[in-house]
Amino acid sequence: MRIRAERDDLVDVLSRAGRAVGTRSPLPILQGVLVEVTGKTMRVTGTDLEVTVKTELEVETIEEGQTVIPSRLATEAVRKLPPGAVVLEAKEGEIEITGGGPRFRFRELSVDEFPKIEEPDMSEAVGVDGDAFGEALRQVMVAASTDDARPILTGVFFEHEEGKLRLVATDSYRLAVRDVPAVDADLSGLVPVRALKELGRSVGASELQVAVGGREAIFSSSRGTLTARVIEGTFPNYRQLIPESYPSRLRVSREALLAAIDRASLVAEDHIPIRLALSSGGVELSVSRQDVGGETEHVEGEYNGEEMIIAFNSRYLNDGVNAVEEETVVLDVLDPLKPGVLRGGEGEDFLYLLMPVRL
Repeated sequence: MRIRAERDDLVDVLSRAGRAVGTRSPLPILQGVLVEVTGKTMRVTGTDLEVTVKTELEVETIEEGQTVIPSRLATEAVRKLPPGAVVLEAKEGEIEITGGGPRFRFRELSVDEFPKIEEPDMSEAVGVDGDAFGEALRQVMVAASTDDARPILTGVFFEHEEGKLRLVATDSYRLAVRDVPAVDADLSGLVPVRALKELGRSVGASELQVAVGGREAIFSSSRGTLTARVIEGTFPNYRQLIPESYPSRLRVSREALLAAIDRASLVAEDHIPIRLALSSGGVELSVSRQDVGGETEHVEGEYNGEEMIIAFNSRYLNDGVNAVEEETVVLDVLDPLKPGVLRGGEGEDFLYLLMPVRL
């Protein structure tokens, strides 16, 4: 196998497929990407058996064939070559990469040992706006758990809810729910956040085809295809956590609240809660640490309800406010011991429920 392509194009296709390559896999073959050249097309596949990315590039084909190349080494080698044409060749158990003078040589991995990846079934896929879909994912992924000991909480739950797609994530301390009204399709399953985070960097585009169901979630665009094995198990009954109504409501500028949280977090760090004193005229944020000091400031806003003090984890609070896309943030509360809910001032498509910290 031998091809010639522009350096930047080759780096792009190799690095996108490499997003799926596991860094801790006990199988050496999974440190490589499969390169298949037919006609003028070079197809590159990377996988860790949970997530698979397939990408393509039009190249100048000198000799067709296939090989498995070490993903990280080959990508970085091409990246470090001078701008211009690069030749990638596999022969006699060796990978040779040349361009502009430098020459890299790496040991070729066995094609026979590379996992056989079936073509994904896109017959049930629906088209979505890739940019809007990516933004919806960003809003909810922040609430997913990173604890692999509880895999059911490390994904985003896709479900069909009253004619629209609903995305849900929780780590048991906070809950994010985002409705996507533009998507009316039966997409159902629990998709690993790890795969969704790679979506924009691997195959994300303005137009995206999505299929979720059975054992796989598939995302396809003109840039390639990302396939992820869905997480097995029953997602928590999140609906019972969301109160039907709230007696108290704060409306405040998103930017002003984010700036105040940022300043308070300088003292709070990650383990000291930020206190919110809710009263007529807005909210007073305060944080105190015996070994450091404290910070207090008032953010103007509209508050309707009984005066109260409620406290939240600083990082979780910042994540929720930051996920709101509108200029005004609404905080609904019941009492200092019940979850609060953040949402946009006008929209009803997103909510972020946050457990308070007992004072």
